[in-house]
Amino acid sequence: MKGRRWQDDLRARLEREDVDSLIEDMAETFRVLGEPTRVRILMALVKEEMCVSHLAEKLGMSDSAISHQLRILRNGRLVRFRKEGKNVLYSIGDDHVGTIFKEGFEHVEAL
Repeated sequence: MKGRRWQDDLRARLEREDVDSLIEDMAETFRVLGEPTRVRILMALVKEEMCVSHLAEKLGMSDSAISHQLRILRNGRLVRFRKEGKNVLYSIGDDHVGTIFKEGFEHVEAL
């Protein structure tokens, strides 16, 4: 059954010896995503990579407030950065972040 593949995959993960560590990491990821400002930052970064000042302008926030939120997102491995000269550009951490958003929107829209 193709539709139940995710359940089999989840069951296999729950049988691992390090399941407590996985659960803690997953809970931390959801905690980081639990702040609307961080979700807005991630949604902006889905469209394009940006520096702090562009994010601040787009979201109507201060550079320091954006930097604080980006630090939390970086620590949660939800965003990454690269330096281009003096600029630091932020982008989505990897394709899994996009998948989380896609599934999250589908879940919310189905309610």
